[in-house]
Amino acid sequence: MADIFAVTQQALLGFDIELVDVERAPLGLLRVVIDRPEGVRIDDCEQVSRQLSHVFEVENIDYKRLEVSSPGVDRPLRRLDDYQRFAGQRIELRFHEAIESRKVFTGILRTSEDDPSQLSLEYEDQAGQLQTLPFSFDDVDRAHLDPVLDFKGKKR
Repeated sequence: MADIFAVTQQALLGFDIELVDVERAPLGLLRVVIDRPEGVRIDDCEQVSRQLSHVFEVENIDYKRLEVSSPGVDRPLRRLDDYQRFAGQRIELRFHEAIESRKVFTGILRTSEDDPSQLSLEYEDQAGQLQTLPFSFDDVDRAHLDPVLDFKGKKR
């Protein structure tokens, strides 16, 4: 799978597009997730799909269907650069080890201006008090954006 990711990343070098993930799914589906700072357009997905179809054929990467999409509003955070890019946003974190008897926290992601690798999460504890939880990139099992969506006055 690392080879497919590397080949895909190499194929997208000329594009102003970030490769978020490559996933093999059942029935021969190869799912490629891309992103851009200003958002992914349908034209971006179409252009990447055409490019990757040619590259995968040349590289003999076997698949039946290719799906190219945006990461959506709940975009996963996979690299340290993602944490720096989305500082100030609401995220959900799942840690490898429990902290204060919990593994999952939701709050606002913060980074240090002096050292961008210093990360912290501002969250409300069970008493409603604002807490700051410092953590390192290596502590995180998985994380994703967790925006508050407003559907006609009903927030999620």
